Amino acid sequence: MQRYTLDEFVQKTAERDHQQGLFELEGPRMLEVNLQDMIWMKKGAMVAYLGQMKFEREGILEKGIGKMLKKAVTGEGAKLTKVIGQGKLYLADSGKSVQILNLNNEAIYVNGNDLLAFEDQISWDIKMMKKLTAIVAGGLFNVRLEGTGMIAFTTHFEPLTLAVRPGQPVRTDPNATVAWSGNLMPELKIDASLKSFFGRGSGESFQMEFNGDGFVVIQPYEEVALQMQTG
Repeated sequence: MQRYTLDEFVQKTAERDHQQGLFELEGPRMLEVNLQDMIWMKKGAMVAYLGQMKFEREGILEKGIGKMLKKAVTGEGAKLTKVIGQGKLYLADSGKSVQILNLNNEAIYVNGNDLLAFEDQISWDIKMMKKLTAIVAGGLFNVRLEGTGMIAFTTHFEPLTLAVRPGQPVRTDPNATVAWSGNLMPELKIDASLKSFFGRGSGESFQMEFNGDGFVVIQPYEEVALQMQTG
């Protein structure tokens, strides 16, 4: 057990400027945003801030009627909040590890529940999986992020990235799938023979199948099990 004097504790846990730019890690589970203008963040992720900031929930027509309709289908999608102002903003999500990426005219898909924050110049869109023939409680949707700038997403514990190669498809548990490269379009597969071995699906086993050339990011943890009704 580690014990500290009050001064030692304050010194050890004090915020530090790491000179890393807009997004910095204050430990593996806390994101510091050195805000100068505006970013998007996951609703409810703010734990503290210093400075003058205004928080605005995403407007219903913020990104056009198309996204509004998609958000209705996916249960409001990623539930984003716009943050405008200057100062230091601290974000976290249930103690999950924070991963920071600097996109350079690139694209990536992130599970809607795992997206933490991104710069305003990054374009985004809500995507549903192809051949989705089930009603999903909890949301089986993802966000496509594209452009140049910083994004942050969260994982339970340390992530693992698997290579996807032509002719070598990768199947993953939807509850453990966090992100994948922007050129891949996974399909939902059902394999009843794997229901006792793969994931926590009730009755049948649902997997995401990735084909092509890219990568997929998984975590060593399953989110709340998906509840599906086939139609």
